[in-house]
Amino acid sequence: MRSAILRIAVATAFILAISLIVTAQQAPAPATPPPAPPPSMVISSTSFADLSRIPTQYTCSATTPPPGGPRHISTGISPELQWKNVPKGTVTLALIMHDPDAHVPKAPTDVTHWLVFNIPADATELPEGVAPNAPLPNGALQGTNITGAVGFQGSCAGPGSPHHYTFELLALDTKLDLSQGATREQIQDAAKGHVLGSAVLIGLFNR
Repeated sequence: MRSAILRIAVATAFILAISLIVTAQQAPAPATPPPAPPPSMVISSTSFADLSRIPTQYTCSATTPPPGGPRHISTGISPELQWKNVPKGTVTLALIMHDPDAHVPKAPTDVTHWLVFNIPADATELPEGVAPNAPLPNGALQGTNITGAVGFQGSCAGPGSPHHYTFELLALDTKLDLSQGATREQIQDAAKGHVLGSAVLIGLFNR
């Protein structure tokens, strides 16, 4: 009797083990985790940190170049800018520096301080002191700022709360069919449907 019970127990254990092995073989393999997304594009500057005050030499309070024009203000010099993690498929980059805290009556945009477009995709920086009204050595072009001049116009907010001067870098999948001196509206219109990514750097300034 005991021998029969023992044989039944052994047979049951054997069947259970076989069942577990078959179940394990039939179970789907764990899913492979999706690849990590590429890192986001980043723009930064050695001239000032993000959300910090813009030094005087890059503003209309600068002494060089000398003040001029109807408001007798300086243009300042453009800060150094650098970026990384440009999206795959980028053909050119465009930079728009603007002041979202200031608006021109009846204008469709806020105040535009600097426009650079058709920057080659393999470029990683703009040097300090880009010459006004001149193409860059890498073939990039500059647009018209709020003063009607081509090139950089330094930050110029008056007394009161600091304004947030925004350097917006756009990665585009095309080269813009525009000439030196293009307006912000022309650049933004030409870039519609071609933006692969963007990055923002913000500097603060008030006089």
